[in-house]
Amino acid sequence: MNPNDFRLFLEVAELGSFTKAAVLRQTVQSHISRQIGELEKQCGGALFRRTGRGVVLTDLGHRVEARVRGWVRDTDQLLADIRVDAGEPMGEVRLGILPSAAHPLMTHVFLRLKTEFPKIKLNVREGQGGELDALLDMGSVDMAILFRYQKPTGADEKLLAVAGTYLVSRPGDALTQGETFDFTRLAGLRLVLPRRPAHWRAVLDETARSKGFVLQAEVEADSLRVQKELVAHTPGLYSLLGPFSIDAELRAGRLQASRVVNPDLRRHVTLALPKQGQLTPASKIVARMLRETVEGWGHRLSEPEDAPADPLPG
Repeated sequence: MNPNDFRLFLEVAELGSFTKAAVLRQTVQSHISRQIGELEKQCGGALFRRTGRGVVLTDLGHRVEARVRGWVRDTDQLLADIRVDAGEPMGEVRLGILPSAAHPLMTHVFLRLKTEFPKIKLNVREGQGGELDALLDMGSVDMAILFRYQKPTGADEKLLAVAGTYLVSRPGDALTQGETFDFTRLAGLRLVLPRRPAHWRAVLDETARSKGFVLQAEVEADSLRVQKELVAHTPGLYSLLGPFSIDAELRAGRLQASRVVNPDLRRHVTLALPKQGQLTPASKIVARMLRETVEGWGHRLSEPEDAPADPLPG
């Protein structure tokens, strides 16, 4: 059996949809359906069951998934080792990232790879913390850039940066003109917040409850761009964001921000590696470039130029 057929099977299982898999692979749904149909014939039964929202694994599909993931990972490792023996690192590196790590960090790493290791290909998936954790646990990504609320201690996570939380508004807003903003003053403010059950939203809600009030979410949106655009165009509307996600807008004068204190709600940006299995030589190169870039920028996810950030603790 072809490992690529099982890679497609795993993609459909993760996405829960033939259509989404087709979009990801830049092909048509009928082509995905035919490939899965051929694989099902080889396996001797249906691997997916259609629902109103897409597809889910059958009992046979679950059994196949449990055995296939390790086989595909080992096959990729073998191919990578062979390529290293040939003298030039190559292969695909699957990376899960937070939206705030998308640019300029990934752009910088991509351009460096094209110059130094042109046969290494990036496969980047953007998502929220819980989603990225799940992808890493399932082996769907080789590494992930995550937010943690405590400094990592395990060998499988490397601390990249520390980010505070900022109250963000339109330029000229009186509340965000100071350097800091006490968390209790959020009571009664009109806010744009991420949708539940996001972990970050839960942290914000629980912190507010501990202070004796409830955050007023006028709009709920997961998209950082939506949050920032709504705030930039609406007087008296605010959001709570990290420094790296508002860097470009602060430099351009489109947003204004004040660091939230008491508590400061610091988040630790980490590079999380798989708990099982070895990194391919290509993955090791990408991980090294990510760490070197962030360290060279003063432990930031963006190039330092008057952007708010917090020092990396020792």
